[in-house]
Amino acid sequence: FFLIIENIFCIFPLSKRCFAGEIVLITGSANGIGRQVALKLAPLGVTLVLWDIDDEGNKETSRLAQEKGACRVFVYHCDCSKREEVYEQADKVRKEVGDVTILINNAGRLLGQKFFELTDEDFLKTFSLNFFSQIWTCKAFLPAMVACNRGHLVSTASAAGLLGLYRGSDYCASKSAIIGLMEAINSELFHEGKCGIKTTIICPYFISTKLSKGFKSKKPCLFPVYDPEYAASRIVDAIKKRKFYLIMPPAVYLLGLKIFVPRKLLLLFESYVKYPESMDEAFGQK
Repeated sequence: FFLIIENIFCIFPLSKRCFAGEIVLITGSANGIGRQVALKLAPLGVTLVLWDIDDEGNKETSRLAQEKGACRVFVYHCDCSKREEVYEQADKVRKEVGDVTILINNAGRLLGQKFFELTDEDFLKTFSLNFFSQIWTCKAFLPAMVACNRGHLVSTASAAGLLGLYRGSDYCASKSAIIGLMEAINSELFHEGKCGIKTTIICPYFISTKLSKGFKSKKPCLFPVYDPEYAASRIVDAIKKRKFYLIMPPAVYLLGLKIFVPRKLLLLFESYVKYPESMDEAFGQK
């Protein structure tokens, strides 16, 4: 209900956001959604800071962004799953570029294995990259935003964070943790009078990136697998409109009804859309 009300207000935002002069840091920028968001923002007068472990892919994103009109692009090698590396690179960014005003946490990983197939190391790595990296980046860049009461935190969670799904115990848990983290940070900022800092939580279904490993929806009319460029355009639009949640496609809203609907019905719905079959086809092979 509250999401519907928010979307109604976002049709006519109070003011259109101007991106000129913003310093935007994107994690996981070497390909997929991260690259496409960078390319969408490139002609809008922003300074781009690109973090990834794929140096060649990141350089290509930088080249493409400059072709799109980006004046200033800074490329850094950063493994966001490593706390010390995040803090070290954050210090470099502050010295060489300036204070980040829009932080887009996008880096993540998806294994698609069943619970008993996952090792302890798998869980640690998934949480380090999907969840803890967002804690460390927020700790690194949020204080400067608080000091001037201005900024924007954008976190890529997932539809999987709204409901535990087949072959996704580590992924769903990490994405659910992101949602809780960002809602808590938003609450603290509001009660401390820091309303100039906005928060946007992205909850998409599958996007056709390397992460999805060719996942194909059995019910594309309900749960389409979006193209990264389209998903990026929706994300940039959500940032412009200062939306708190971006949930896509609309059918994902059904997953948010889990507290009102018996779990068995949700499992039957999961079977109806043949989600387990799609996951087995994409991730089941050794």
